[in-house]
Amino acid sequence: MKKIFGALLSFSAIMSYSQNSNPEKTENDSTKITLLNEVIVSEIKQNNPSQVFVEHDFSEKVVQPKNSGELFQNINGFSLIKRGNYAVDPSFRATQYEQLNVQIDGGTKAFHACPNRMDPVTTLINPEEVSKIEIIKGPFSMRFGNTFGGIVNLVSKSPSEYKKGIHGSLSSGYESNGNSMVNMLSLGSKIKKFDISGNFSYRDYGNYEDGNQNEIPSSFRSISYGLKAGYDIAKNQRIQATFRQNFGRDVLHAGLPMDTDEDNSTLANIDYKFKAKSTIFKGLNAKAYYSFVDHIMSNYKRATFNRMEAIAKVEALTLGGKLESEWKLGNSTKLFSGIDVVALSRKGNRDRLMKLDMMGNPLPMPMAFTDKVWQDSYTNDYGFFSEAKIKPSENSIITIGARVDYVVSEAQDPDATFLALYPDLDKRNETLFSGTVSYQHSFNQNYSFEASFGRGARPANIEERFISNFNIGRDAYEYIGNPDLKPEINNQFELSFKGKTEFSGFFNSFEFGTSVFYSIYENYILGVVDETLIRKYNPTMNPIHPKVFRNIDNALKTGFEINGNLQFYKNFDLDAKVSYTYTENKDFNESLPLTPPLITRLKLGYENKKFWTNIQYTLTAKQNKISESYDELATAGYEVMDFNIGYKPIEKLSIGMGVLNVFDQYYNDHLTFAFNNVAGYGRVPITEPGRNITLFVNYKF
Repeated sequence: MKKIFGALLSFSAIMSYSQNSNPEKTENDSTKITLLNEVIVSEIKQNNPSQVFVEHDFSEKVVQPKNSGELFQNINGFSLIKRGNYAVDPSFRATQYEQLNVQIDGGTKAFHACPNRMDPVTTLINPEEVSKIEIIKGPFSMRFGNTFGGIVNLVSKSPSEYKKGIHGSLSSGYESNGNSMVNMLSLGSKIKKFDISGNFSYRDYGNYEDGNQNEIPSSFRSISYGLKAGYDIAKNQRIQATFRQNFGRDVLHAGLPMDTDEDNSTLANIDYKFKAKSTIFKGLNAKAYYSFVDHIMSNYKRATFNRMEAIAKVEALTLGGKLESEWKLGNSTKLFSGIDVVALSRKGNRDRLMKLDMMGNPLPMPMAFTDKVWQDSYTNDYGFFSEAKIKPSENSIITIGARVDYVVSEAQDPDATFLALYPDLDKRNETLFSGTVSYQHSFNQNYSFEASFGRGARPANIEERFISNFNIGRDAYEYIGNPDLKPEINNQFELSFKGKTEFSGFFNSFEFGTSVFYSIYENYILGVVDETLIRKYNPTMNPIHPKVFRNIDNALKTGFEINGNLQFYKNFDLDAKVSYTYTENKDFNESLPLTPPLITRLKLGYENKKFWTNIQYTLTAKQNKISESYDELATAGYEVMDFNIGYKPIEKLSIGMGVLNVFDQYYNDHLTFAFNNVAGYGRVPITEPGRNITLFVNYKF
């Protein structure tokens, strides 16, 4: 395996191909759909639904994203949770992890194996594969799985529109801060009804320096490849298969107690689409997928290694599928109904070798221990859903949806300490109910209003149910799961308005939108200190008491997003985005954890056929509304400027450069973790990269 991996590392090529999806119009309908991998109704005659938005153009002007998590960096309402360079999770309106329904290509789901999320779903798909990101901003659709705070769909490029012959691209990029290199290769072809594409990528990132030239341990290497093949069975039928693998090596996580030695993931799925010509039955979608993550982490490069050696070998298996039918009931109603299944299981242990006693003296005989990290646990979610879209008039749409989830969970190999806390531990069954109703009205072709209500129910995840005395938070506490947790409920209300005004003269057009939301939470799940318990490992170390996951009674969230884009003087545009989220944990009289501050993003850009450039200025306010129980610290505000420029000397060749953090600001983001078990650093927030010069080149053929 090492020889194979070494040979792969020596091949420095990576993918970056781009083509559009393959939309087609349904009969007597103004909605465009894509044959396989669209989640969201993407174009409606009046306007897009306001609670839905789509971000395009990732492959053309994104400068060396380290993984797909960084694609969310400039999307309004999103923030990044970082533990270093590799494990990046998106957070939307202070909801994150399983509170967000993150999926790939309209339903494929994959889950991490590491309890510290060293391997989130964003590491399983190359950012160069992502053609767009579709987002539903709350529990406003029942069709795409159990949803609490929103749906995020990473849509990968489809080979279905390739022409005859071999097509693809070759790209390479470099970053000065960390002396980092990215290489990409993609190939694709279409032969009659059959199409195929493949990609290969190699990333080698070094430790970066912050604005004060402090070196932050964050290096990693990764190799990934993907294959996608499709076959048009007929004009109204298509089948497509996808296979991806990613291999991470020597990943340093400054914000976590251990590092990744190896991270090996496999993701496979098969999709089938049938469009019927019947008056009532309009077709069906079918999907089946498989994900396996094999993860090895250790403290061999950490400050605690001299006292104790620790290595954990864990794995996660995800199996799932979906079957959805589409019906047309009269001229004004569409009905979608179906079932979906997500089965997740995790297993693995941590081996520890104690070399020193509590006083720091060498033990005459090192003591070996094995800790049950996942307790061989699983959750199975069986979902049944139905959603109707009704057009009572030419200018309005009503959406009504309902969903029932039947969830089974169990720890099959419980730890003795955990079993002592829960002596009646056995298989749990629970039933969850979710629903939504929304009304959208278009005043004319350019303006629309939407009012929505959604009730999203989320069952506790495996960490919250079954983690056994393990540090999984941003703080230093041991965490203990709770198999008796009630499901979280998000009752969300949202009002949105969007529009576009055309001008003649110096100004061309002005496009704007705003959303205001309010959420009432029930049974919010939070780690709470239990002073009746003593931590299991290193019981004399502070904090002495562990945290146990509990339901809290009273919590809420509210906020807004505003965006505007002014097109002027032919090829110029000015873009502005503002987002703010306020949370409250009334039980503890504090904010909920990981609540971002007010963020304003301003971008001035210019683009023509040969040349493009932009300057982005991000203003982040201070955040003093914190969760003290989560060991959060108030964060100072900061301002960062980025500059990007690109040129196409010939049609198929693109060259670009970026200067990120132009003024070398020294700052830390509120959602970034603190240093953990890193020699020379206390538990202080990890600072972000200083000035970084990036170069990239892309050639398409």
